[in-house]
Amino acid sequence: MQTDARPRFRALDVNEMRAILARNHVGRIAYSFHDRVNIVPVRYLYSAGWIYGRTSPGEKIEVLAHHKWVAFEVDEVDGPYDWRSVVVYGGFYVLEPDDDAWPHALELIHTVAPEALAEDDPAPFRTVLFRIAIQESTGREATSGAR
Repeated sequence: MQTDARPRFRALDVNEMRAILARNHVGRIAYSFHDRVNIVPVRYLYSAGWIYGRTSPGEKIEVLAHHKWVAFEVDEVDGPYDWRSVVVYGGFYVLEPDDDAWPHALELIHTVAPEALAEDDPAPFRTVLFRIAIQESTGREATSGAR
């Protein structure tokens, strides 16, 4: 018995996209400035329509202070034709300790890095907490039938 080995592609629904965002913790932020696109990997957490994370001060933060629109991507890859990808678009916001969202962001970050922003922080240079508002999202999946 021969099966159809051609890959199948489909759009993911909102709940599938949320599940992918929730179960992963490394994604990529893409932003542009003066006709140049930069893509940087970041560790993140998803919560209630927002992407939260922490990063280092520098060029990315300086650019995003004036050009907040970003794309954020997360992928799950099991094989050449067995993958899922979610891309979200939205505004990038740096959080300050007096922001209402700061305690929630820090609580989320502590679930994967309990020592974050503490004396024994293994990445003490990552002092900037941020969040991305998910204003649009798309998701795609490929399946080969081999799974």
